[in-house]
Amino acid sequence: MALTYFKRYRMEIELLGRDLSGPAMPPGYSLLAWEPALLDCHAEAKYQSFRTEIDANVFPCLGDTEGCYRLMGEIAAKEGFLPEATWLLAFQSEPGEPVEYCGTVQGIRDRQEYGAIQNLGGQGLGTALLIRALAGFRQAGLPRAYLEVTAHNEGAIRLYQRLGFNSVRTVYKAVDVVCAPSR
Repeated sequence: MALTYFKRYRMEIELLGRDLSGPAMPPGYSLLAWEPALLDCHAEAKYQSFRTEIDANVFPCLGDTEGCYRLMGEIAAKEGFLPEATWLLAFQSEPGEPVEYCGTVQGIRDRQEYGAIQNLGGQGLGTALLIRALAGFRQAGLPRAYLEVTAHNEGAIRLYQRLGFNSVRTVYKAVDVVCAPSR
């Protein structure tokens, strides 16, 4: 094992007075509000969204099916869990066809009364999920929201900046990584 540090940015957004109308969903896609019965669907969408991403290195539970189920249960059980800021992205090609759950976001109210975005994974529709979560924070009366993003995740950083997030702090996450044996 070797200790590796991942550079991450804390990004924040002011919610008051901001237009939080989301984009129209493409045909076949819909956003589902939080229901406890959907916990397993959120966990599976989280796993599918993160298993091959850099965040699965930073947070190994995101690269493991059981880890995603455990994490989703822990988030839903948190004291500040906000159902109105927690959404699941679903796709159904045609009525009667199976539904595929392909994105998720969870929201937490932190101790400072800010909204905290947890694990946004949207396979191309992250904007819709994020805007819906931000609207949920505002509905709950929270003035600001924040998230953390790994510095190498340039696509996500561009999305957050486009929506109005500003980087306010750089943090480093220490992670034990398994080293490949030398030859």
